[in-house]
This record gives sequence, structure tokens and C-alpha cells, in this order.
Amino acid sequence: MSPGPARGRTRGQDGGTGRRNPARRWQLVRAGADAVPPSTRRFMARARQRRMRAALPWAVTVAVLALAGLVAWTVLGTGLFGVRDVRVVGARLVTPVEVRAAAAVPDDTPLARVDLAATARRVGALAPVERATVEREWPDALVIRVVERTPVAAVPQGDGYAVIDRTGVVFQSVPRLPDGLPVIRVGRPAPDDPGTRAGLAVLAALDPRLRAELVSVDVAGLARISLRLRGDRTVVWGDATRGADKSKVASALLGRKADTIDVSAPDVVTFR
Repeated sequence: MSPGPARGRTRGQDGGTGRRNPARRWQLVRAGADAVPPSTRRFMARARQRRMRAALPWAVTVAVLALAGLVAWTVLGTGLFGVRDVRVVGARLVTPVEVRAAAAVPDDTPLARVDLAATARRVGALAPVERATVEREWPDALVIRVVERTPVAAVPQGDGYAVIDRTGVVFQSVPRLPDGLPVIRVGRPAPDDPGTRAGLAVLAALDPRLRAELVSVDVAGLARISLRLRGDRTVVWGDATRGADKSKVASALLGRKADTIDVSAPDVVTFR
């Protein structure tokens, strides 16, 4: 006896229903632009723009800081803008070599790192220099401008003369008396020496006529100052007070035939 149709079914049948259960297969399909509603596309575009606008300042800041750091490193940390030339302006009593040595700025020092004030102080410590200024000249030079002291008198010292300025600073020693300089005879010329200051005060008080006749200001003591004039004449000055009055009286009596004029008390003048 042959089997019937019911017996011909296999075990692959599902629950005895006779229906097959094939494996499910999934496939992702990218939707076209038309599948997204216009309102959604506009919203997404605006969101992207907001994110870009929010990030832009930070990006610019980072870029600027990076550029500034690079520039600072190049200028301060490398020899690309280093000192290669030191120019000296206004030096006559000192040589440019002496000024550069006093400045003490090594070659290839980054120009931006040079302490201008400290360099000027070092140059100003040179005796003939009254003041100095230092400037940067990019990309690789320093300019040192020197103002030297102006001589106003010479003080006999040994076999030569010490040249002093209006403050009493000795800034030059010479073997002979420089032309046109009056002589102040004082024991120890210095800015803090009372005799030096008194002699300079008397010198500053002289009018042109008396100055033209002057040979020396002799400071034997603070109250014993005298002027030696041409023709072996002497003006007894006394102390350094009332300089303008004493100068006026002494000049008025220059025409008198007298070897000594005493203006130490300008209101009561004596001469002989």
C-alpha cells in the first residue's frame, strides 16, 4: 500500500501547518533628499550654521594665539632678530669701542630682550658721558646716543690738569691746560667737595667782562676765595654768597689802578 499525501511531508513543516519559515533578510536603503521634508532640511541647515558660528571665535582665538606664540618664540627665543650691529652716536671723548665694551651686549642677543635702561646706565657710568640713551633699530641693531660732559674748568693735578664739568665731575685728565678753560685751584675736585662747589658757584657768577680777565679761581677755604686776573691783579671774593653783586662791583673797578680789589663785602669795597 502506497503512502498517502499526508505522510509525504517533511520535518521542515512548521507546527504541522504545512507552511515554510524562510530566513528574513534586511537591507538598508539610503533615502533620497526628497524623502526628508523641506522644513527638516532647513532646521538641520540652521543647526549647522549655529554650530559653525559658535566654533568660529574659538578657532580664530586658537589661530591668533598660535601665531603670537610663533612670533614671540622667533623674536625672543632665537637669534633671527639678534644684535649684529651696535652704532654709537655723539662720542668724541670716548671711543665707540669703549662705549660698546661698556654696553656689554653680546652678539646675537635677541634684540627684543635687550634691557635698554640697564644698557644706558652702563654706558652712562663712563666718566666723560653725562647721559646715554639706547634704542632698538630693527631687525638687528642697537643705537647708543651719547651726550658727553661739557668742560667748564680745569683743576691743577700734579703735572697736568683734571677737567671738570658744571657739577664738579672729573671726566678727563690732560697734560696741558685746554684753551679757553679757566682754572679752579682746589685740593680735591669732586661733586661732593664743598670747595669745588664754591669755586664753581663763583665762576658761574662772573659777568663776561670779569670772566675775560680771569686767570684762576683760588679756593683756600670756603670764606677765602679769590680771583687772579691778568696783570697780576687779585680780587678778594670772600665766600660764595652774593656772587652777582660782587661781580658787578669788581667789574666796575677794573679800570682802577689797583693790584687788589676786595669785594668780600660788596657794600663796602676796598682796593689798593
